[in-house]
Amino acid sequence: MKLKKNRTIEIMDTTLRDGEQTSGVSFSASEKLTLSKLLLNELKVDRIEVASARVSKGELEAVKQINDWSKENGFQEKIEILTFVDNGVSLEWLIRSGAKVQNLLTKGSLNHLNYQLKQTPNEHFKKVEQIFIDAKKNGILTNVYLEDWSNGMRNSQEYVFDYLDFLASQSVKRILLPDTLGVLTPNETKTYISKIVKRYPKQHFDFHGHNDYDLGVANTMEAVKAGAHGLHLTINGMGERAGNTPLASAISVLNDFVPEVKSKIREKALFKVSQIVSTFTGFRIPVNKPIVGANVFTQTAGVHADGDSKNNLYCNDLLPERFGRKRSYALGKTSGKANVLKNLQKLGLTLNKNDIKKVTKRIIELGDKKQKVTTYDLPYIISDVLDSKDMQKKVFVKSYVLTHAKGLNPTTSVCLEIEGKVIEENASGDGQFDAFMNAIRKIYKRKKLVLPKLIDYAVHIPPGSNSDALCETSITWKNNNKEFITRGLDSDQTVSAIVATEKMLNNLY
Repeated sequence: MKLKKNRTIEIMDTTLRDGEQTSGVSFSASEKLTLSKLLLNELKVDRIEVASARVSKGELEAVKQINDWSKENGFQEKIEILTFVDNGVSLEWLIRSGAKVQNLLTKGSLNHLNYQLKQTPNEHFKKVEQIFIDAKKNGILTNVYLEDWSNGMRNSQEYVFDYLDFLASQSVKRILLPDTLGVLTPNETKTYISKIVKRYPKQHFDFHGHNDYDLGVANTMEAVKAGAHGLHLTINGMGERAGNTPLASAISVLNDFVPEVKSKIREKALFKVSQIVSTFTGFRIPVNKPIVGANVFTQTAGVHADGDSKNNLYCNDLLPERFGRKRSYALGKTSGKANVLKNLQKLGLTLNKNDIKKVTKRIIELGDKKQKVTTYDLPYIISDVLDSKDMQKKVFVKSYVLTHAKGLNPTTSVCLEIEGKVIEENASGDGQFDAFMNAIRKIYKRKKLVLPKLIDYAVHIPPGSNSDALCETSITWKNNNKEFITRGLDSDQTVSAIVATEKMLNNLY
């Protein structure tokens, strides 16, 4: 059968129902209402499955609130509830909630029918038919899930087609085909759905993928190519076990690799909604998760940053601007000059080649310590490098040992080199840096040299940085009624103060 080109596919988001089956996740009524508004108004999904019938009083209240809102905004037929073949109990619950669409869970494999319900196909079909009749009397639209459909197609196709023949004669709006256990391969997905769409050209079929083998997106793409009319997806791939097919990835794949099929989804809203769902659930998004992960638009290797400046050699069609995001360039062990230049441009700063080389070297040193460096840290690094670059050092802090034990004063052993001569001293103090300074004073007293007075000590971290890589210690000294400041930069506060002190010792010469 030749499939229609330039068609629009329906997207049903089931984060609030199937996604809530993620272990440890439970949305409150207000969270469900908030997400319903975001999914329909901002993301522009076609439908949302928001709850399972009979679950709890809280679930009923949540559905009532969503339906009150949906009535006012003309979205009632976009709100769907999972119901069960239970002699009308679920249907009664749904009617009390005010919802107008049920997604009836029925058996899509002979295995489930025989061992879970212990019914014959005809017995099951009759029970399902009665629910259709009762739903129609109450003005309820019905979609039908064929639970375990994928295994049904593998092991009991005759049953599946007998059931589909029956459904084709009923008042069913959509038939929902779930890969309940996430067992399908892309080739199977395409084969099975092609066969069904060809046999029932007048029916609407949705594909509902799970991600147990990490094939959810691939199966979804093949389902669309095979002629599926709708897809079931979740934000951040939430769902039972390994989760459902993630909406952001699936939409991006469809937009880029199946251009003849369109959806109404707003790509720019994907990241925002993803973040909100993560906040509500407390489940962090993996940093390398496609489209919505923190690192997916970050270039780390210097050669990649360089290539981005040369005809976008390392860019693909997943441009961050599509999703309301921006590309960034990490600073760390693998950084090159290109990474530094990109971050300098972001800050509106310029440096000469020699200074860029020194700044890059300093960043690599921090990266070797497994420290994370951000753009916000860069001005501090520049200040440190430029402050140190022209200094002709005559005093070197060769080594030191800092000790701090409960109930004992901190102590320090310092080895100082002054104009080629090495001197060692030990001292204690009120803190590690105080002990360090007392040891330095002993050395200078032996040399009959006078140290300036420390009059101010301030520690800063880069404003806006979420990095633990750097802190800057600024120390104000007074010598012969003249004040001057030296700064030290390191990931350790005491070490940064020692760096600032070493600069002070050299300023005296």
